[in-house]
Amino acid sequence: MNSRFVPDTATKIDPLPRAPMAAIVTASYAPDFERCRLLCETIDRHVTGMAHHYILTEHRDVALFRQLEGSHRSVVDERDLLPRWLHAFDDPLSGFRRRIWLSIRTQPLRGWHVQQLRRIAIAGHAREDVLVFCDSDVTFVKPFDTDAFWHDGKVRLFRRDGMLSNDGHDEHRIWSRNAGAALGIDPANPSSHDYISTLIAWRRETVNAMCERIEKVHGRDWVGVVGSARQFSECMIYGRYVDDVLQGAGHFHGSEEFCHVHWNGEALSDEAFRRFVDAMAPEQVAIGMQSFIGTDVERIRRLIGLD
Repeated sequence: MNSRFVPDTATKIDPLPRAPMAAIVTASYAPDFERCRLLCETIDRHVTGMAHHYILTEHRDVALFRQLEGSHRSVVDERDLLPRWLHAFDDPLSGFRRRIWLSIRTQPLRGWHVQQLRRIAIAGHAREDVLVFCDSDVTFVKPFDTDAFWHDGKVRLFRRDGMLSNDGHDEHRIWSRNAGAALGIDPANPSSHDYISTLIAWRRETVNAMCERIEKVHGRDWVGVVGSARQFSECMIYGRYVDDVLQGAGHFHGSEEFCHVHWNGEALSDEAFRRFVDAMAPEQVAIGMQSFIGTDVERIRRLIGLD
């Protein structure tokens, strides 16, 4: 890697159109199908300003998720997004319960790694100006217009300023360093900012330029570069590209989170769920119940009035 690779100061970042098109992007898999179905229902009920909703899945899950397709929603097979040299298998080390993606160009990758790669790769497939990323365990509970993600031709980049300078963020610091390495940023110039959240937006053309940058720095496919380190975050890569390479061009920063997430702990009772919703900040329009916690989907559906 050439750590002296200069910032893309010559990259031209045009303002977004006066009425840019936005797409919501959701990476999911079969065990989260019912959660994704609920997400789709609440998007249709509460979200405006969206031109399309892309659901990104592994090839074997495409038929299942096709049930959710409609005039403004489509399922995208990862085979149409990622290189054919990246192959998915049932993992014998997990008793064939989990999947693993193998190639000679990357480390062995799990599903959460490949979901991140799909989110980057959709920029080469979509036509919309702005990509809004929303996990399949998110549920909208209030009206939301995707216009919130742009202002004066710029896209909102979620950023927690200086968060990585605090204790307890070791893993995020590793992700940030690996993002810098993928982008050819001098390691003597680390970042202290955190860019990770759900319900955030990227400029599609900027994602494609970011991939071109990675390939120019390393002389090989961006998927192989990113996947060569098992500890990575697509949000960190995009955030560092915008701030450290483009010097923020085409973006403005925001630290408010639009989704109130229950990250860990036990499944919520009805009363605990109501307290959780009541604790939402004024700008928050959705809730996220991490699927591994086990809060029942039908309970969520009932408590938000969709039963």
